[in-house]
Amino acid sequence: MNVEMSQFLMGIGSGCNVNYSGEKIAFEVLRSKSNAPYCIFDVGANQGQFLHLTLDSLGKDNFKIYCFEPGLRTFEILKQNSRQDERVIVNNLGLAQKKGEMTLYYEKAGSGLASLAKKKLDHFNIYFQLEENVKIETIDNYCHQNSIDKIDLLKLDIEGHELDCLLGAKTMFDRQAIKIVTFEFGGCNIDTRSFFQDFYYFFKDAKMDIFRITPSGYLHPIRCYQEIDEQFRTSNFLACFIDTKKINENNFHYS
Repeated sequence: MNVEMSQFLMGIGSGCNVNYSGEKIAFEVLRSKSNAPYCIFDVGANQGQFLHLTLDSLGKDNFKIYCFEPGLRTFEILKQNSRQDERVIVNNLGLAQKKGEMTLYYEKAGSGLASLAKKKLDHFNIYFQLEENVKIETIDNYCHQNSIDKIDLLKLDIEGHELDCLLGAKTMFDRQAIKIVTFEFGGCNIDTRSFFQDFYYFFKDAKMDIFRITPSGYLHPIRCYQEIDEQFRTSNFLACFIDTKKINENNFHYS
């Protein structure tokens, strides 16, 4: 129990609830690295949990947040929860490496566990017996079609398909047009057979540094890959371009 609590405080397994995960630190990093108006992508918006965190954290700041939710019933809930804020653009789409259609699996309408992989959660008595066809787009195509030239903050929570989505943003990453990425890693990556090593080298190639987000908002740097990083419990990470001079001048919890 003490080991689990210690790991939780380190950000390992603490990423299930946006209100307590420490993800709010992303908005402080956003303000330090970009100037308004901000462009934010909320990929895997579900019912609007991260959207509400964004609206509460950025207040009256000038920004647009593009929310992506492929499930039809969940999308309808997301629209109802968008507070009719003109800065919010909701899209009944999923984002992945290739444009097309895919099957979305879930155990109940509006589920936060819905995934493009048919996850095996029998050990939790959860069965993905429902499915629907959903539309899929790529970040590169969406940005091109909507004249979006930069993304200041890209948030990913898509049940193990985060890497697939990143691979659909090659042009944007090549241009260094995506400034900050927050992503979830955990048990869902068992189902998609993706590993933290994949993320580490993706962001290394993009010349971005990775930090594990802790509940206190401390950003723990991942300086090099180690096998112990393969912790399949829901954890949140932040990747960004780091100006080492600014790190020492600001109040963030970088080590």
